[in-house]
This record gives sequence, structure tokens and C-alpha cells, in this order.
Amino acid sequence: MKVPFFEEHGLEVFLQKLRAQQWLDLFANTELGCSGPELAEFYANCAVTEGVVTSTIGDKEVQFDARSLGEILGVPSHGFDVYVREDKSVLGTARLLELSQRLSQNQGLKTPTSVKKGDMTPLHQLLFMFVIRNIIPRGQGRNQADVLDQCLVDLLDREEPINLPALMIRHIARIANTTRAHDLGYGFLLTKVFEHFGIELKKKVAAQIIDEIGTDTLMGCGYALAEGSASKQGTRPPRPVPGRSSGKLEDVLQDNSRLKEELSAVKAALDEEKALSAK
Repeated sequence: MKVPFFEEHGLEVFLQKLRAQQWLDLFANTELGCSGPELAEFYANCAVTEGVVTSTIGDKEVQFDARSLGEILGVPSHGFDVYVREDKSVLGTARLLELSQRLSQNQGLKTPTSVKKGDMTPLHQLLFMFVIRNIIPRGQGRNQADVLDQCLVDLLDREEPINLPALMIRHIARIANTTRAHDLGYGFLLTKVFEHFGIELKKKVAAQIIDEIGTDTLMGCGYALAEGSASKQGTRPPRPVPGRSSGKLEDVLQDNSRLKEELSAVKAALDEEKALSAK
């Protein structure tokens, strides 16, 4: 994420939301990269027990809790840490209704509900996109904010602390322990963790245009940008000529698909090994 891009478009308010969480330095770090092979191996061997993540990559063990993860990433490990994907009642019905009404700009709602991205203000849409790309990353359902998304957007907007490391660990546990297909989340942040533990990276790839919040994202969030302003960051890449490779973008997409297949295969092998050992 390039800070000058947001400053040039008059979006210092968005930067302030990240600065209030003490996250700006982390997400504005242009040295971050992602190494797919190590990420797939991390998730294949990952276990989360009482808030402690343990995995192995090669012959090295990776272990961290929320406090140590916060130290590695350089962010606080305190604040809102409620992670719920099914039963949302723990968040409180009255509070959730208030959030749904405010974010949907519809005071007539009678019960908490998911909110369409397009019904939000541009700033709330932008914060929502940040949430589903970085706090609780997902590849599907990107046009509907569920009540947890709404809580996180609201906390960001009000600049109340969010415990990013704790939420990461809970979401990592969900990714690693479900039979449902999930994107391998937190690639850039976990690669920073791998480097901290001295793991040699086989294929570290810098952030691509599809990873950035750029002009297309802002326009999709309802911002009107001045003519010519798209030339600084996030301009839409040229459409590939039919029959020709689109280069890095195509490589990234192919790597992501391959990593998902490898993770499924490794998990299946581990399950088979456990079943044999239990006999």
C-alpha cells in the first residue's frame, strides 16, 4: 500500500484510521512479499491450541501466540478480539442492529442483517475492502458485509483498538482446520513471520497490482477521481492480447491455484497417515 497514492487523492482520513491502530507502518511496508511454497507448507502442518500456532516448514518449527505475533509484525496485541463466523449473538443484538442501520444508511431495519457494500458510504466501503483483504481475508462474499465485518469497519471508523494478531490466529485456525476450500490468507504477513524465524524462502514475490488498493478499488467504493489521477498507482493493467501470456498476473493466479491443490493433497496424506497410525 503506497501512502502517497492516498494522500494525492485526499484520503488522509483512511490513513488516519490505520495510523490510529498503529498498523500504517506494517501495511505501507513496500518490502513485504509472499512466498507461496512456505505458505502452503505452513498451513498443511499448522495446529492451533489455546491461542498458540505451531507449524513446521522444512526442518524448522514456527510457533507464536498473539503477543509474540504482534511483536514480530510491530503492531499492538490488545483490543477487540471476538472472532465469530456462525453464532453472532455474542456480539449483542442491539449493537448489531445499530451497526446494520448505520452502515446500510437505513434506519428502518428491524433486525441485524448483512449489508451490501454498495449501500455504505465510500469510506465505509473502503474500510470494508481493507477488512476482507487484510484482517479477515477471503476470496468470496466480497459484496456483503456480515455482522463481524460490520463490527470491524465500525471499530476502524471510530479508531477503537482491534487486536489484529489475535484475530489472525483465530482465522488461521479456521483456514487450517476446515474441510471447506479457503484462500491461504495472510501471505504477506506470514512471510514476514517466516523470515523472523530464519526460514529460507524459495519463491518470494513482491506485491502485485491485484494485491493493492488502487484506483479501481476506490472507484468501486464510490469515489469520484479526477481525470488523469489513475496514473500514479493501481491503474488497470493492459488487457492481454488473446493467446499471449499476461506475465506476472497470470503467474500469481496459477501459483494460487496450484498452492490450493497442494494444500488439499498434503492434508489428505496427513489424514490418511493419522488413520493408519490409529489402527
